[in-house]
Amino acid sequence: MKFKNPIKELRERKAEEKRRQEEEKRRQEAEEKKKRKRLLIISAGILAALLLIGGIGSLFEKPDSTLPDTSSQVESLVSSSTADLSTEPEETPSSDTEKPSETEKPSETEKPSETEKPDDSSKATDSETPTPPNVAPVIDLSSIPAYSGDPYVVVNNNVPGFTDADLTTTSFESYSSLDSLGRCGVAYACVGQDIMPTEERGSIGQVKPTGWHTVKYDIVDGKYLYNRCHLIGYQLSAENANTKNLITGTRYLNVQGMLPFENMVADYVKETNNHVLYRVTPLFDGNNLLAAGVLMEALSVEDNGDGVCYNVFVYNVQPGISIDYATGDSSLLDQGGGSQGKDDNKNDEPQNSTTQTYILNTNTHKFHLPSCSSVGQMSDKNKQEFTGSREEVIAQGYEPCKKCNP
Repeated sequence: MKFKNPIKELRERKAEEKRRQEEEKRRQEAEEKKKRKRLLIISAGILAALLLIGGIGSLFEKPDSTLPDTSSQVESLVSSSTADLSTEPEETPSSDTEKPSETEKPSETEKPSETEKPDDSSKATDSETPTPPNVAPVIDLSSIPAYSGDPYVVVNNNVPGFTDADLTTTSFESYSSLDSLGRCGVAYACVGQDIMPTEERGSIGQVKPTGWHTVKYDIVDGKYLYNRCHLIGYQLSAENANTKNLITGTRYLNVQGMLPFENMVADYVKETNNHVLYRVTPLFDGNNLLAAGVLMEALSVEDNGDGVCYNVFVYNVQPGISIDYATGDSSLLDQGGGSQGKDDNKNDEPQNSTTQTYILNTNTHKFHLPSCSSVGQMSDKNKQEFTGSREEVIAQGYEPCKKCNP
């Protein structure tokens, strides 16, 4: 007796069943084709009959004929006949796809609101690109350690508070409105070469930030205790006498504290043509007119911080000088009161205001006479001409050259 393989028999049965199914499918398709053909013939016959009954000739000769309009009937018959031809109803577009639903229409939230439009305090290089909002970082002054000899202290492990949503390669600047006391708020920018200065720097002597005093001390470099400090430096933004960008800061804050970080950003942008997110926030204690310091944050965009990345608090102090931050009054620490030199806020522009042309080095922040030998050694990108008084240029954070002693 020959042995039968059950697995082979099972395969043969499945193959036979599959063949029967395919034959049945082909039979059904052949019948469906015949059905469609019959329906087409019937539809054509109905259409021809209706046209004959309606009198095709009279329709052309008498457009105003009172004969009944059979066109709708024809269309109805044809559509009903052709609808029966489809064996796959899912191919017929549904009403949902033929008519846009209400949710497909732009909603009100897609239209820019009034608050989304940048105001006069912001400037972007692309008018169609909205400027990111001016959001001050959350920081408590009580968390900042007291000044201990260094011009700045690292905050949040030197990591700035920008988010992925803030990253952009479109240059812009945005400045907060002055508060009820006239104090500056956060200044925010994406620094690129396209917003850096291309013109000679002008005078800022007319700006009087809160807490401003014109007062001299021999122990202060350049004599003047206070400078008009740009939150976003002029070399980064070309913003000069913008009241929303100038605070009263000590010479120490301006030169020892902020300038090295500004130079870091400026050098990086000039060398790479990349962009740097840059935010400076003045921090005031209560209603004080003088800021306790500024929080400086920066992050290079294209390389995600590989080029520039910092988060520091810079102290608004001057070694050897006691400062009343409520008013801006000051005194020498070793004299226990009584400020040295003149402090006349009724006319707080220096008396010696002879106008002269100086050459500024925007990198070293020194100023020279045009005839100084150092001017010839200066890089063109760092060279800038300034016309004004000696006191004005010092108040802007520049030191006199020790060679030409301007």
